[in-house]
Formats: sequence, C-alpha cells, structure tokens
Amino acid sequence: MLKFFNTLTGKKEKFKPIKNKKINLYVCGVTVYDFCHIGHARTFVVFDMIVRYLRFLGFQVKYIRNITDIDDKIILKSLEKEIDIKTFTNSMIDAMKQDFFHLGIDSPDQEPRVTEHMYDIIQIIKTLIKNKHAYINSQGDVIFSIHSDESYGSLSRQSLKNLFSNTRITSNTIKKNPLDFVLWKKSKEKDKFFWESPWGRGRPGWHIECTAITNFSFKNHIDIHGGGSDLLFPHHENEISQSRCFNDKFKVNFWMHSGMVIINDQKMSKSLNNAYFLKDILLQYQPEVLRYFFLSTHYRHPIYYSEKNLKTAELSLNYLYNTLYNTDPISNSAVGMNLESMFYDAINDDFNTPEAFSVLMKIARKVNYFKQHNLYKSNLLAFRLKKLAASLNFLLEEPEHFLQKKSFFSQEKIKKIEILIEKRNIYRNLKLWKKADQLRNEIMKLDVILEDSSNKTFWKYKK
Repeated sequence: MLKFFNTLTGKKEKFKPIKNKKINLYVCGVTVYDFCHIGHARTFVVFDMIVRYLRFLGFQVKYIRNITDIDDKIILKSLEKEIDIKTFTNSMIDAMKQDFFHLGIDSPDQEPRVTEHMYDIIQIIKTLIKNKHAYINSQGDVIFSIHSDESYGSLSRQSLKNLFSNTRITSNTIKKNPLDFVLWKKSKEKDKFFWESPWGRGRPGWHIECTAITNFSFKNHIDIHGGGSDLLFPHHENEISQSRCFNDKFKVNFWMHSGMVIINDQKMSKSLNNAYFLKDILLQYQPEVLRYFFLSTHYRHPIYYSEKNLKTAELSLNYLYNTLYNTDPISNSAVGMNLESMFYDAINDDFNTPEAFSVLMKIARKVNYFKQHNLYKSNLLAFRLKKLAASLNFLLEEPEHFLQKKSFFSQEKIKKIEILIEKRNIYRNLKLWKKADQLRNEIMKLDVILEDSSNKTFWKYKK
C-alpha cells in the first residue's frame, strides 16, 4: 500500500488517484536565468524517482513540469550579456536538459513555457477581476486580493492574522493588503519586453503562471502537485488560491515538497553566493553518484551538501558496483524475495529511499558472502540487487565501466594504461616479477589501482 506525506493535511495518507490508475502530476520547474544548481537537482531527482516508481506500479502518469522563460532576472541577464532574450533562454533550457539527462532525469510528458500561455494567463486574470478577486492599483498593475479567498493560508497552515502581523508594512503602499500579490505588472515606457492586455502592455506575475498552465493542462484536478519546500509559501499558497478562485471545481489531491539543500549550515541561495552549478560538479563526480547522494536522505528532509557527503555516496555506490563485479546475475528464483519485499515496503512508506538503500546494502553483503561460498546463489542475489536498484535508476552501467570512470581520463591516458597493463602481464607470464612490479608502480602513478585475477588484470580509478 502506497502512502506518502500530504503537505495540505500535514500527515501521511494512503494514495488513491482521483481517476483510477491515471495520475495528473505537476512540478514547478526552473526559471531559466542561469545554469541549474544542486537545489534544482535535488528537487527533480526526487520527482523523477517518484514518477518512475508510480509508473512501475502500473499507473498512467501525465507528468508536466513548466519552464519560466520570462522574468525580471531573465531580462536583466539577457541585457547584461547583450543577447536576444529568446536566444538566451533557449541556451539555458538546452543546458538544463543536458544536466538533467546526465543525472538520469527523464523528460516530463510536457514542458510548457510561460510565454506559450499568455492568452490563458490573460483570460484567467479577466475572470478574477470580474469575480472581485483582483483589482487594478493606481499604477495600473493587476493585484490579487487575498481577502477575497476565505481559505487563503490553508496550504501552509497559517492564519491571515499571523501572516499579516509578520509582514512589514510600508507607507504609500500600492496594495490594499501588503500580502496581496501581482497578477499583471504594467510595463514602463522604456520596457522592451511586454505583451498586450486589456490593462495595457505588461508581463505576468510569477504565481499566475502555474495557475494558467495547470488549468490549461489538467482542467479540474491534479493528483500530485510538487516542488521544493521553499515554494510552499508564498508561491504555492498564492497559486492554489488563484486556482480555486478562478475555478471552484479545481482540486489538488496531494501536495508534496522536497527539503532544502543546506551548505555550511545555511540554506543554499544564490544571494548568499553558495550555489553550486551542476555542470561544475559533474566534472568531478559521476552522475549516478550525485543521484545516489540526493536520494540517500529522505526527500522531505534537508540535505547537507559537502565534499565529505559526496565522497560517502561515491564509496557506497562503488561498493555496490564492486559487489556486482565478477558476477553473472541470474533471474527466476525466490532467493532474496523477503529482501525485495522489504525494499518495496520502504518505498511504499513515503518514498523512504534511505531505508531502501539499506536493503540494497544487505543484499550486497549477501552477494559478497556467497561469492566465497556459493557462486550460484551469489548470482541469484546479484540479479535481485540489479533489479531493485534499476527501479531507482541505479546500477545501470557495467561494473567495469563505472569503476574505471573512463570519462575522467583522456583517450590517450586510457590507451597508455592498457598498454602498460598488457606489457606487465607479459612480464608476469615470463615470471619477471621485478620488471612487473616496476610497471605496477608506474601504472599506479596514473591514478589507477590494479586487481589481478587468474586470467586478467582489471584497472579502476583510484580516487
């Protein structure tokens, strides 16, 4: 039985789709003003894992993740770089897709851009104004009135009184309530990026984007709406408020939020200058290592990013691949079924990947034990290990390839290593041990270690 935490109710609940076996799932995507960082990776690896598992269970998942391709930060960056805004956003989107591909994140079924939904945004705003949920301020901006929604604050479980008392009030405000937010921002004369609307030239506010896309894509319901916990308030609170005021039949069944990335005891933030780009980290670590790291902490908890924790993830994954090395996985057996049940029980309980990983480690220890005592049983368990890890998109490479980490070596260096190993093996066959040992030392200076067996020598990356 699959159950997971619903932010809306504050408790774990049994999951049941609104329509049998069909799931509408929406996740707030990236604002493409820069390269993707580890905060993006954490969120989208988590939801990639969730979508994969739901499909594994037999659900038909319609997965949509939006792209915000118009925003003050995007405009500023394109102006700074003196690049056409469409060219700039396309380059950032291409870079995002490349990073996500490396991390084993599948593309969503649809990836709508905000600029493709201006008509829908304008129609929703017109309805909100007509139904007294929004007003036009003195500057010509269209503002959503939170007092028009009696359920405002229910998602983040905050009362309006508390929200108001925690808000800094300034004089000469352009809002009736400081918590009110912009639906349509009227352009100034010098602005170059705008759309025509009944309220003049302008651009949409951030929150209205997701409301327009979800209403267009899903009509009346979403089974699961996800995103990082930093979006819970105000973004998701504002989004759901707009959606129900626009369409009183609209329903989100489950809200899911992944935890923040913590660096040096601080929340990761570009404003704090502690954001790490994925493209840079992928030059140092294999993609599966990063994926393992992001799922080694429960998705709802904060994850602590550090070199030490990345190294720990790398060691764990190396152990699993070393376990599969020199095995010949065999299917069709009841061997290890109890451990398989434990694995699925963990995932079914709020996607508890740390517990699932501990089951993989138990299986690996058994594989290594039986390598020495019963090779047939070891191969049966190796199949179980590969099967379960594959459901989370791990252990997909050949062990030799993963452990050698050839992507971190030039072709010239790989060729040199293999020639030296071949030469050393000739010396070993001739029992010229001194010369063989000299070559071993020379090879190890190339950042590799050697493992000799009766019929071959295997090399792998030392670091």
